[in-house]
Amino acid sequence: MAELPLDTLDVVVLLVLLLGTVAYLSKGTLWAKTETPTDYNKSLQSTAKAGKTRNLIEKMDESDKNMVILYGSQTGTAEDYASRLAKEGSARFGLKTMVADLEDYDYENLDCFPHDKVAVFVLATYGEGEPTDNAVEFYEFIYNGEPNFSENASEKPLTNLKYVTFGLGNNTYEHYNAMVRRVDESLTKLGARRIGPAGEGDDGAGTMEEDFISWKEAMWAELAEDMGLEEREAVYEPVFAITERDDLTPEDDTVYLGEPNKNHLEGKSVGPYNTHNPFIAPIALSKECFTVKDRNCIHMEIDLSKSNLTYTTGDHLAVWPTNAGVEVDRLFKVLGMEEKRHTVIDVKGLDSTSKVPFPAPTTYDAIVRYHVEINATVSRQFVASLAAFAPTEMAKEQMTRLGSDKDYFSEFVTRRYFNIAQVLELVAPGETWSQIPFSIIIEGLNHIQPRYYSISSSSVVNNKVPTITAVVESIAVPGGSNVLKGVTTNYLLALKQKQHGDPSPDPYGLTYAITGPRNKYDGFHVPVAIRSSNFRLPSDPSKPVIMIGPGTGVAPFRGFVQERAALAEQGQTVGKTLLFFGCRKESEDFLYKDEWPEYKEKLGDAFELITAFSRDGDKKVYVQHRLAEYAKEVNELIQQGAYFYVCGDAARMAREVNDVLGKILAEQRGLEEEKGHDLVKRLRSSNLYQEDVWS
Repeated sequence: MAELPLDTLDVVVLLVLLLGTVAYLSKGTLWAKTETPTDYNKSLQSTAKAGKTRNLIEKMDESDKNMVILYGSQTGTAEDYASRLAKEGSARFGLKTMVADLEDYDYENLDCFPHDKVAVFVLATYGEGEPTDNAVEFYEFIYNGEPNFSENASEKPLTNLKYVTFGLGNNTYEHYNAMVRRVDESLTKLGARRIGPAGEGDDGAGTMEEDFISWKEAMWAELAEDMGLEEREAVYEPVFAITERDDLTPEDDTVYLGEPNKNHLEGKSVGPYNTHNPFIAPIALSKECFTVKDRNCIHMEIDLSKSNLTYTTGDHLAVWPTNAGVEVDRLFKVLGMEEKRHTVIDVKGLDSTSKVPFPAPTTYDAIVRYHVEINATVSRQFVASLAAFAPTEMAKEQMTRLGSDKDYFSEFVTRRYFNIAQVLELVAPGETWSQIPFSIIIEGLNHIQPRYYSISSSSVVNNKVPTITAVVESIAVPGGSNVLKGVTTNYLLALKQKQHGDPSPDPYGLTYAITGPRNKYDGFHVPVAIRSSNFRLPSDPSKPVIMIGPGTGVAPFRGFVQERAALAEQGQTVGKTLLFFGCRKESEDFLYKDEWPEYKEKLGDAFELITAFSRDGDKKVYVQHRLAEYAKEVNELIQQGAYFYVCGDAARMAREVNDVLGKILAEQRGLEEEKGHDLVKRLRSSNLYQEDVWS
């Protein structure tokens, strides 16, 4: 090969060195980098949500804040509590507060947190002691492993950090409030100082709201003393400014009428699709599972073929609901805003740290219909905040009493499941609450969150068409005329009725904007995303599995059995597959009754279905009773390394199944009962006992 002349070689070497230097200094920013959907999603979230910086201390300094409330939230409740603490700290004590999503910031510089500021952690525990989706990175940093901080390398690098904690948990789960307990333990171990008690709310006992209220009063007292704060009379100070736009109409293509983001508004929705960016998915098929007229259970198949979404057996489908028209109308009527509902408005934060929870410009109607949880049971604190805007002195006294008397509030509101519009109607019948600022509705009610449903199909069979199985909630409240109606399940029922030819579906007196904003959901579509789950079949299909799934708790197990049947058809060895299913009556709500024999034909003796029909006999029989009857086989399968799964009601069924299994293991192995329960705990810790339960 011919040699290059010396002067040419020098030039080449210099060019290589120059390019290497540029590459190092630019960190690859001068040319394209291949980005996975996950990478893109993270970068999209960090730029869109975090603003100018991921440095929390820098953000607090530039916005002149001395208190930050960081939240880890899955359903929006923790975020709501964080916002309420921020407003109360500002109104009562003059604190300069900001609310922050945990995933928006980095935490390596917590060792530099100023001693004259305070951090509050409001943390929900998800599932079996897991962090919420937006708290995973923070949790991994602070609890799992050894965190590396920016400056302080001592054993206690966080000695400057003063903090407050409140956890949201459910005592029906084994790892009750594990998230806040572990974070509190880690912060203390690293030298941080907690102010006030470590608060814990219990959704399982139904006391979350009162737990929060009683905790924060003690916390505020200690924080005020520590920081030298003086309490003042609280006056409502809006977080958001609302400006009506006379220059725009709902027909303008720049106005959001319920679209979640700009791409959806412009009709060019693109992935990756996730909980920040739903896919408007076609409904491939929907059908009724029950055979009685007064109860409904929807089987729905969702087509993901035109998205980047896939799922794995055991995952969850996120579904975004639309509020029922009757409740939208009720709220506008009681607020005296019926004629203004389609007025175009801008909504902007009055503070640089205030995050508007939906895109604007938009309309009052779009906010109430698509973005605000108007059907949720209302908090005592929120009711108290509305007393100042009451239309009459009598109504003001009533709202004040409701806000201050927890027993009266429980009797009047909580036990009757009243939403905010219903409360206002009852407190002042026939009156209009026109003095209530619309900003307080946005601030005081949760932002609508997706609802999660266990996928009831197998990804091995079809990973582009997940199915869900959902009982439609419509429960008469004892001792009153109110009926508690599931927001999402009734919406799905209306979609099913429409797909089956009903031109004006009206399930249980509820109507919906089924075709969505600007008719973008027409043709039977629903906004969805996939959430990954740890609820998984063993990777080795020859391992035995035991599944307990009464009612719609059978949903993921339909997917499990479907998958093992498909693997058996492929010639793979499939272990014993034992399913305990229960319902009221075999003739009314035996879910997938016609399918189980098909799976039995494919799996043979490897599959056994044990049923419990609670209302078909003289004595009520539930799955936990049937489990006890199969004690010998259950114990033998667990000795063979079986995986044990429970899905359904956490408060009673899951607890009783856990208890029965402990007794089975003790009796079958000749142990004391306590030893049997220890074995169950060991199964849990080794991931051989898995739950997908709800309260």
